[in-house]
Amino acid sequence: MTARRRRLGELMARLTRVADGTEDAAGYPMEPDPVVLAELKGLRGRIARLTGSLVASSDGMLIAHDLPPDVEPAGMAALTAAELSLSHRLASTAHGGAFHEVVVHGTNGYVVVYAAGWTASLTVLAESGVNVGRLHLESRPVARAIGEHLAASRDDRHPTE
Repeated sequence: MTARRRRLGELMARLTRVADGTEDAAGYPMEPDPVVLAELKGLRGRIARLTGSLVASSDGMLIAHDLPPDVEPAGMAALTAAELSLSHRLASTAHGGAFHEVVVHGTNGYVVVYAAGWTASLTVLAESGVNVGRLHLESRPVARAIGEHLAASRDDRHPTE
C-alpha cells in the first residue's frame, strides 16, 4: 500500500468516526472540566443513594461525569440533551417560561435533569429510596454553580470586543 493511500485511509477513518463525547472535533481526547468534576464528586458525597451524575451540553456533548461503570457516559449525555430540548419546549409551550428541572421516577430509581445555565444540564441518577427533597436541595445549587462556571469559561475563551 502506498503512503498516500494509507494517509487517505487514516483521514477517512477520522472523518467517518462517530464521536463518543470524549474527543474534541479534531479527534483529540478531551479532559473533563476539573471544576465540574469536583462538583459532581462532591454531590455524590453529600447525597446517600446517589448513583451517579453527569454534565452535558445542550447538543449532547459530554462535559464531565461521575457515573457507575454500567452507564455509558456519551449515550447518557445524548439522552439528556434530547430530554433537555423536549423539556425546554414543553415548559415554554405550557407556561411560556424557562425550564428548570424534570424528574423521571422509574421502577429502580430516579433520573433528574436540571438546567445548568442556558447551554448545559446536570443529570443525577439515584436509587429508588433516595430522599428526593435532599436530592433537590443539594443538586439545584450545584446546577446553578456549574452553569455559572461554564458561562464564565465560555466568556474567557470568547471575550467580547
